[in-house]
Amino acid sequence: MSSIYLIRHGQAGLRHSYDSLSDLGRRQARLLGEYLARQNIRFSAIYSGELNRQRETACEAVRMLEDAGVPAPRIETDARWNEFDLDGVYQAIAPQLAAEDAEFRVQHDELKRMLADDNSPVHRAWTKCDTAVVRAWVEARYEVPEESWIAFQERICGCLEKLGRVPSGETVAVFTSATPMAVWTGMALGLNDRHVLRLAGVTYNTALTTMRLRDGDLILFSFNGTPHLLEPELRTFR
Repeated sequence: MSSIYLIRHGQAGLRHSYDSLSDLGRRQARLLGEYLARQNIRFSAIYSGELNRQRETACEAVRMLEDAGVPAPRIETDARWNEFDLDGVYQAIAPQLAAEDAEFRVQHDELKRMLADDNSPVHRAWTKCDTAVVRAWVEARYEVPEESWIAFQERICGCLEKLGRVPSGETVAVFTSATPMAVWTGMALGLNDRHVLRLAGVTYNTALTTMRLRDGDLILFSFNGTPHLLEPELRTFR
């Protein structure tokens, strides 16, 4: 039986520069690495999606492992672990929703106004507009030139084939994002799409979700753990 650590990236930047870590995000990643070193967890392989925030989290954590004298393999990037393109989904769906739904149109206009202020809390919050857009995408209510929800799920679930070849007794880390982690958790538990989205929405930055693989069977051992983030201000969602 092999072990898999799925790790969400640290807190990212503001919405207009989301694919990079904030200063807090880097600190979260370093605290994660220090925790893994104290546990003397030795990974036989470390994977990361290709997004900057995923790779930066992996690099910060691995640096802490190496500084503590815990050997770590080279980080291997795999685009299949990328998060879906929320900006692309927004660009395709929000105008169509706004044309059909007056309430959404008002909320979306207000969201755009608030995003012009870098100090607005909306940069760190999941809004009603976000929920409406993502649900429309998941339900395939509109034509979207970007990746569909079904294609996204197939991409994420397809990673199981590669990790399923990890020898028994070995441990692998994957630095990814909230929705891929939720999809794998849903795959292990047989959850529907709505429950998968709810899991993504409550996943902390740099949270650990651990699984075991035995003869192709995916078993969930823990979800959304933050033993390395002891102070409340360190636990963030976005």
